[in-house]
Amino acid sequence: MGDTPFITVEGPIGVGKTSLAKAISDHFHFALLKEIVDENPFLGKFYENIEEWSFQTEMFFLCNRFKQLGDISTHYLSKNQAVVADYNIFKNLIFASRTLNKQEYEKYYKIYQILTSDMQKPNVIIYLNASLDTLLKRIKLRGREVEKNISPLYLEQLSIDYENALASFEQEHPEIPVLRFNGDALDFVKNEEDLQHIIKKLSNSLKQNSWSNTL
Repeated sequence: MGDTPFITVEGPIGVGKTSLAKAISDHFHFALLKEIVDENPFLGKFYENIEEWSFQTEMFFLCNRFKQLGDISTHYLSKNQAVVADYNIFKNLIFASRTLNKQEYEKYYKIYQILTSDMQKPNVIIYLNASLDTLLKRIKLRGREVEKNISPLYLEQLSIDYENALASFEQEHPEIPVLRFNGDALDFVKNEEDLQHIIKKLSNSLKQNSWSNTL
């Protein structure tokens, strides 16, 4: 980890990662990094036929996220400008392990390891979770064409995968705090008090380290 705050917001599809990352960016005046979703040419086909289009979809996301994270290290973090991102690179393994067959995953994992071996890790991870009903409602509300065919079963299993992945991450990286928030109980988009609750928790986490001068 570097000396400049690098915060990532994570959670399953539809939980509100981008909305929260933007709110944090606005509040602290941090640079905002948003993942590329709509530009993935395989995503629509993926939701229609996961088995056929999973490898192409996952490789596109991996390469683009690798490029994005390399750019923020060069243009922001190395210049002591704090960044908040609406994803963490480890999410690639969550999705890939769910959608790729064994042989594909083995190839994918080798590439992932090479690309991320020297990648800067976040200082804080914010993890949002929510019930399946909440996720489905929010996905429908934002109305992305590529997400209209998401299977509720796939989304439910993805939430379980996230929980397991976060538990493993915390064991492997005890030095990186993970702040967990329940998206069913908090509506940080419509309720300012809920947003300030999250901001306060994040501020306290950052102040425990040497980055208080950025707040």
